[in-house]
Amino acid sequence: MVVVASHVCIVTETYAPEINGVASTLARLASGMRERGHTVSLVRPRQPAVDVPGRRPAPGLLLVPGMRLPGYKGLQLGFPAGGALRAAWSRHRPDAVYVATEGPLGWSAMRAGAALGIRLYSGFHTNFDRYMEHYRAGWLRRPIAAYLRRFHNATAGTFVSTERLRAELEAAGFERLGVLGRGVDRGRFDPARRSAALRAEWGAAPGDLVALYVGRLAPEKNVELAVAAYRAMQQAGGPALRFVVVGDGPLGAALAGAHPDLVFSGFRTGDDLAAHYASADVFLFPSETETFGNVTLEAMASGLAVVAYDYAAAHVHVENGVTGVLAAPGDTSEFIGAAAALARDPELLTAMRRRARVAMEAVDWSYVVERFEQLLLADASREEDEGAEQRALGRSGAVSRRRGGGHGTQDRDRAAHLAGPGVDADPAPGALPAGADALLLRRPVLPR
Repeated sequence: MVVVASHVCIVTETYAPEINGVASTLARLASGMRERGHTVSLVRPRQPAVDVPGRRPAPGLLLVPGMRLPGYKGLQLGFPAGGALRAAWSRHRPDAVYVATEGPLGWSAMRAGAALGIRLYSGFHTNFDRYMEHYRAGWLRRPIAAYLRRFHNATAGTFVSTERLRAELEAAGFERLGVLGRGVDRGRFDPARRSAALRAEWGAAPGDLVALYVGRLAPEKNVELAVAAYRAMQQAGGPALRFVVVGDGPLGAALAGAHPDLVFSGFRTGDDLAAHYASADVFLFPSETETFGNVTLEAMASGLAVVAYDYAAAHVHVENGVTGVLAAPGDTSEFIGAAAALARDPELLTAMRRRARVAMEAVDWSYVVERFEQLLLADASREEDEGAEQRALGRSGAVSRRRGGGHGTQDRDRAAHLAGPGVDADPAPGALPAGADALLLRRPVLPR
């Protein structure tokens, strides 16, 4: 498939070095597209930690005003910037725009793109509507879901992380959906980074087990369930344990005060983060609000067995009983029991850790970047893309042991992530075709 070098603009309210899955994913997509010969410009709010007042931004970077999100240090909400966007895009017109966040900045980008006739796509990276129940504002879930649907349906297409999420959003009235999976940096996240010195700092002896949580310490992440699972592991009668919490957020101080025996390491990045992963043994990930959960792949690549709910990244990549243990979404007893069972069986845990790393050998960011390129820019026909899809699915194989016994969506999800670039397994009716020309046949209607 031939794609001409093009100019792609990414509009987002979060970007590296901010620490979250959306920021890291976008940084990977941007660098990967540049490596493939494309020009990538970026529009984001100013980040006080890195953007020096009065200093001219780097070429291709448009900084806009924003405000700090309450309770989330370092994260900004971008203000509308329609005039600046129209001026910038009139001078250097992008071939496609990717709007990654649905706030005021993203809304103004949609209007600017429509005014200039620029192809504009969106990404569904965050289940904001599901967050509301964790902030005692469940009454807002329905209007926020309606806003998100209206926002994304106004674009030429929306990229989602899994086949299951696409099916859920399609059932909720979202249109023109395409699957864009996620990758993992296996060179950075590697069991070889395991550090005896770091484990000693945590108070873990060579034969002890270390459970790990990585992520924001916020209500929507359900961190207290991870603590409850760890307490059950302590009572299971296996080796001595430690629990290391990497991250920070609104609940950080309260959790540290309530659980002084846990190790709170704060935010970690780069090789330091990789060493924290590799020096642990079990990854506890209790969140029920993810659209994907990049940390699951990072943990598996680092050689950790995963305990998680059976959805998002875990649904796609964790083979139940083989590379980790999956619990039915919302079943706290099953989640806690799964963690305790691993603590009682160190030999099984060792085998799971080894197989988790092997499972990540086929998961690569280069495939994801090529898929992103095709969704935005490819000029090949849909028939060619479907042919590539069938060939890729034919060589991907199926997962034989999954939670619940059935395959269906699980296998389609796994194929979409493992089969290679350009695969959108078993597209649902109305799904986003890979050919950009096909997308142009559906002109979006901008919400008012």
